[in-house]
Amino acid sequence: MPQNPASTTHMTPLTIFGSLRWPIVRRVIEEQPPRTILELGCGVGTFGERMAHLGTYVGVEPDETSFHIARERIGAQGGQVLHGDQSVVPDGSTFDLVCAFEVIEHIEDDAEQVKDWLQLVNPGGRIMFSVPAFQHRFGPFDESVGHYRRYSPEQMRALLAGAGLANIQTYLYGWPLGNALDVIRNRSAASKQAEFGDTPIEQRTHSSGRTLRFNGAFGTVAQAATFPLRSLYRLTPNRGTGLVAVGQKPR
Repeated sequence: MPQNPASTTHMTPLTIFGSLRWPIVRRVIEEQPPRTILELGCGVGTFGERMAHLGTYVGVEPDETSFHIARERIGAQGGQVLHGDQSVVPDGSTFDLVCAFEVIEHIEDDAEQVKDWLQLVNPGGRIMFSVPAFQHRFGPFDESVGHYRRYSPEQMRALLAGAGLANIQTYLYGWPLGNALDVIRNRSAASKQAEFGDTPIEQRTHSSGRTLRFNGAFGTVAQAATFPLRSLYRLTPNRGTGLVAVGQKPR
């Protein structure tokens, strides 16, 4: 395990969606504890801060502004962040767990990308994604941040199985709070559609990690407010606005 100099109590508060997603991600990680973790597209580093305490952590982030924020935050927890995409990972490096949270929906050829990322996973290791759930919920917010699609659990399982992964599991989360937040985000994005409508999707994607981020008291309040809702996905396994999926690479 890494030697982390900072306490887990001194971390950036998660967004509302992050607060709903993190308990699932952490539980999945702890079910099969990894020695090494790679996060692809780590954004501003809020999950990376936490995963740096669960294994030897490396994150990559292509957006320059997000990279500098993530490097400071994750570095304080004993992890490492590289500027770029998976091509900046040192040749020959492989990891017990490779993660991409809110990333694959930004990539046009998702099937080919999963196969490329799978080369970074150790035999017997796992790859984990989080994505927005259900295409019928696709709206102005998805367009504003550069999404190509949303996924149902069945579509995500087919994507991972097509790459050769086994022991695939999916978890929906976010109901009912995520439903209300989707309405708010879509209305806000629709009012600004003229601003982002002509922006290339790559540019919208790169800035998406900085969208709707917050720190300080508001973040702390958001985490407290979501606490009673974090176990609802177990009671409503077929409902949610977000999806976490994990699959294992054959040995």
